[in-house]
Amino acid sequence: MICRALWLVLFCLCLVPEAKALWVDKTFTVMGTVARVRLWHDDAKQAEMAVEAVEREMHRIDAALSPFRPDSELSRVNAHAAKTPIPVSDELFRLLLQANAVSRKTNGAFDVTFSSVGFLYDFRRKKAPDAKTIAQRRPLINYRAIILNPAKQTVAFAHTGMRIDLGGIAKGYAVDRCIQLLRQYGVREALVSAGGDSYALGDNFGKLWRIGIQHPRQQDAVIRVLPVKDTAVSTSGDYERFFIDEHGNRIHHIINPKTGKPVQGIESVTILAPNTTLSDALSTSVFVLGVQKGLTLVESMPNVSAVIVDSQGNVHYSSDLVSKSVP
Repeated sequence: MICRALWLVLFCLCLVPEAKALWVDKTFTVMGTVARVRLWHDDAKQAEMAVEAVEREMHRIDAALSPFRPDSELSRVNAHAAKTPIPVSDELFRLLLQANAVSRKTNGAFDVTFSSVGFLYDFRRKKAPDAKTIAQRRPLINYRAIILNPAKQTVAFAHTGMRIDLGGIAKGYAVDRCIQLLRQYGVREALVSAGGDSYALGDNFGKLWRIGIQHPRQQDAVIRVLPVKDTAVSTSGDYERFFIDEHGNRIHHIINPKTGKPVQGIESVTILAPNTTLSDALSTSVFVLGVQKGLTLVESMPNVSAVIVDSQGNVHYSSDLVSKSVP
């Protein structure tokens, strides 16, 4: 199901009429979602090359980190790491270190081993594991059981049956990598997004980029519009991948590591942060923690902001956004 966590409210703001041709905009499908790159460059040829580089990079990361592709590096780890330590690339090893750092910071609210239970949820067939199965497999959710060996750059699992899924951090990482590429091409104004994760590079020629937060229960509405520059914005919502079960419960993809079940009490979380790898991971973390603990976490971190919509439709802000009177 295509993620619609963010509406990108973009304005084609050009300084002079002839400069319009130098805005380049492309949308494509990757990592199970819709990605978009929009940029300005003084050289039209360089602009096109930059856009192509972004698309290639996102597909490369998807090929390496997808848990659904049997030939991906991540799938190889899931298949063999419980039997023997698996040598991995610098990229995957660094990303796992970053994921573990967030896990420690959030006391396990963020945990890539959630997939040890999470893979049993089939959103296309509208199937969820039964309570007995969840209870049996829930002890396998434990980021501390991922054994990372920096000297040999290997990954091992302490328990048979463990699985990892980087869905809570990989798209943000992909956006950051693409922003790095764009800077190498000399791009200073751009917006790159992958599903609910975006980075606004520059200030849109002084007018700021405007990113809308989708209303969790109204597909064609936004609840807030955030004017941003040089900022990462990530939204996690219970409307991205879900189904309604026979009891009327919303079964969605954001799993509480402590229960192995979908989180209750929150509809969406939007995080603003210096980079998209962090904002992606924190949007999931705060969703799991809930309003009060989530805001406490955000307030403890420099240059991080949050907008949270609870299950009653109430909107909560971190204190810095309250002081700025977000529209």
